[in-house]
Amino acid sequence: MKDRSASLEPHQARKRFGQHFLQDTMIIERIVSSLNLKRQDCLLEIGPGLGALTYRLLGRVDQLLAIEVDRDLAGQLRQNSPAYGTLRLTEGNALKVDYTLLAAGRPLRIVGNLPYNISTPLLFHLLHQAATIQDMTFMLQKEVVDRLTASPGSKNYGRLSVMAQYYCQTDWLFDVASDCFKPAPKVMSAVIRLLPRPFTEHCLQPHALAEVVTQAFGQRRKTLRNALKLLIPAEAMTAMGINPAARPEELSIGQYVHLSNWWVTHSSD
Repeated sequence: MKDRSASLEPHQARKRFGQHFLQDTMIIERIVSSLNLKRQDCLLEIGPGLGALTYRLLGRVDQLLAIEVDRDLAGQLRQNSPAYGTLRLTEGNALKVDYTLLAAGRPLRIVGNLPYNISTPLLFHLLHQAATIQDMTFMLQKEVVDRLTASPGSKNYGRLSVMAQYYCQTDWLFDVASDCFKPAPKVMSAVIRLLPRPFTEHCLQPHALAEVVTQAFGQRRKTLRNALKLLIPAEAMTAMGINPAARPEELSIGQYVHLSNWWVTHSSD
């Protein structure tokens, strides 16, 4: 397939947008292959950039949605629109997009090489809209992928691990070396798939879970007794079978759900 991205004008990567453009065609094809696309899929690419991944997606779906914050890149992509009329490009900040509106009632599949400087807040923004998403396949800093897939008790297990795994099954797919990008980042990258799933633990109020988890890991070196003392008394933790002397990284997602449910039902007492 001809690489249409080569027809775009030279573009200087912009630090404020965290731009590192994927160049390795083998990695690009590996990402595309992992998606196992169907023509009717409602596919959205976040940050198409120079279009290296975009052009390989277009022939596989009836219409590709895309969001690009860099107006110069968006303009260049539009200039090439006669070559690929199935692209529906939105110029804007992915952190501010209502993805339920883009999905228009269809399960949304999302893919992208996410800017490292906004990846964590963007992931939280997407998790809050997980009900409208079928799956998400992202290139991220490997450190972030390690946190997303971490198990209780590990050094990488934290707030992002708990909240992501509450909403989604998190599957590491493969690592990507820094020399696959231009400019090359100073860190390794990895591709991950996030698959929203039915909740196995019933959380009364997800925002309460987020608050409890934030409080717990905001003071990671403290015990739960001290980190959550303003929300949940130690005796309540004990009654739930949770050791108040445990560290935040020792608890499972289900235990955090139990803590948040207790707080919801007792906060007005």
